[in-house]
Amino acid sequence: MKEAKDVLRIVGMILLGLFVFMVVLPLVAKIAGMTFVFLIVVAIKLIKLAVILAIVYLILVGIRALLR
Repeated sequence: MKEAKDVLRIVGMILLGLFVFMVVLPLVAKIAGMTFVFLIVVAIKLIKLAVILAIVYLILVGIRALLR
């Protein structure tokens, strides 16, 4: 009887593990995907900011060169 309880306990743990795996894995994948998209959006915004700053700097240097 003790062996049957042990077998049932092991089977229960395996089923619980499968349930957690099937429920948690899609949530983790969704969060990871959202994080990846967020990082891409932040990178694009930083590149746009860098381009704007470079253009402003070039305009200021051009004005300074004209005034000399």
